[in-house]
Amino acid sequence: MSVVEKNLLTIKEASKWASKFLKRNITESNISYLVNYGKINKYGENGKTLISLQELKDYYEKNILNKEKKIKEKLGDEINWELSFDWIPERERTKHVHRLHPYKGKFIPQLVEYFLKRYFKEGDIVLDPFVGSGTTLIQANEMNIHSIGIDISEFNTIITEVKFANVNLGELQRKIKEILKSLKIYEENNQILEFEKELKQRLEQFNKINFPSPEFKKEFREGKIAKEYLIEKQNEFLQIY
Repeated sequence: MSVVEKNLLTIKEASKWASKFLKRNITESNISYLVNYGKINKYGENGKTLISLQELKDYYEKNILNKEKKIKEKLGDEINWELSFDWIPERERTKHVHRLHPYKGKFIPQLVEYFLKRYFKEGDIVLDPFVGSGTTLIQANEMNIHSIGIDISEFNTIITEVKFANVNLGELQRKIKEILKSLKIYEENNQILEFEKELKQRLEQFNKINFPSPEFKKEFREGKIAKEYLIEKQNEFLQIY
């Protein structure tokens, strides 16, 4: 089948088309993710990455539009799709202090902001009896809303307090430089950089032969790769390591 018959698009063209099709912002990074993880096929022409418009359309219809339709059939049309926040990029969902650490079950700040704006105003007091990693308190602080957080876990309260701490930026910069200097000395004394460079080269060669991307990722997702194959290749590379 020719390029014309396939109706191939560049990453940029696919991003624009998908944004119009789904009526939400679909970035070039979103499209690249689908290609890199084998969710849609990659077609090459003159060194360019091209993808099939039909495959992209089929993917979004199956994984987004049809899912939304099934949810509406079960729960009705009163669902507030705004609360999905699926158009917000990862960098915004983990902005500033929210990306300092992982935390299971952490709210994205936009979800907290939505309810704070709806039910509170500046100067109000919000109580979070399960403060967790402190997302509610942080967002309330940004919106000039007073907040109180309670948690049975002392660790959680420490996480939250650290996020609220006033930091001496000059002292922080000095400490960072000290740590980086110590790390550099350690790396030089133990030839860490040379080891990592060679390891990376060997790993890239190994992956190129045994795990061609994105073909391998697609076959793995479709269940065509046996678990035994992965264990076998892992043991092979451990000998190299």
